[in-house]
Amino acid sequence: MRSRVGFAVIGVMGLALGGAAAAEAPVDEAVRKAAAAYADAYNKRDFKALGEHWADNAELAEGGARVVGRDQIVASIRGWLERHPQAKLAIQVGDVAMVSPSLARVRGTMLFTKRPGEKPVESRFESLRVREGDAWRLAESTVAPNHAAALDDLGWLLGTWQATDGKDGTVVEATFEKAAGGYAIVARTKVKPKAGPTVESIDVIHADRAAGVVRSLILDSTGARAEGVFQADGTGFNRVLSGTPADSVAGSRAEWVQVIVPGGDGRFTMQSIERSLDGRPLPDGRALNFKKIR
Repeated sequence: MRSRVGFAVIGVMGLALGGAAAAEAPVDEAVRKAAAAYADAYNKRDFKALGEHWADNAELAEGGARVVGRDQIVASIRGWLERHPQAKLAIQVGDVAMVSPSLARVRGTMLFTKRPGEKPVESRFESLRVREGDAWRLAESTVAPNHAAALDDLGWLLGTWQATDGKDGTVVEATFEKAAGGYAIVARTKVKPKAGPTVESIDVIHADRAAGVVRSLILDSTGARAEGVFQADGTGFNRVLSGTPADSVAGSRAEWVQVIVPGGDGRFTMQSIERSLDGRPLPDGRALNFKKIR
């Protein structure tokens, strides 16, 4: 079953606004203190404290995906930080508006830095926080990243990769390059079976500024076309795809999920699952293990 959690870079920042505040403090002051306390816990990797900043059934919406539940959100952060151990977070709270005596709506920005010396990535947020005893905990949060920076978490894909299907000997080679001033990644892929023609494809990956999601458009030499949306957690990515199959296929609509899991050391695994043609289920594809060759 594929993961349903959200785009990891953005998700980590979306957690910034939970936390406890003194019951007697004004809500505005409590929110700002909570934000500072959350950033401190995040930067110290205190995952127990991070969890205390969320309501039990909290929801985080980002990049077209939604994470539900305190434990799931914290697990996503932990996994992502294992891959980015130098990451730091800062929070700037803007407007705080009371919805009811126990409910506050908060807007502001988050500044996230992967490594010391790098330019921070800025995202906008809107959250709903609920009072539970003396704590104002995060119940909902919606995060919209800078649309160019939204591609940063796929930067590790840049370069040329190769995989060989161990069963039929098909060789897949893919090259990923930045394009359009960093607002897109273009992939050119060649699938070379032992028998039959090579299939070539172009894949344009770009950030949708309005929707706050990372999208892709794929065209190949068989006449197939597909559009997709990336979702991610702390360990991998799911690209949910749908489109028109090859001219030779007796069907009009194909749907599948492409699971991409970075393995470190210049490697990643890709597999197509939840496949269907005109609504009829198809078997999962075989996993391909890619290695970076340049």
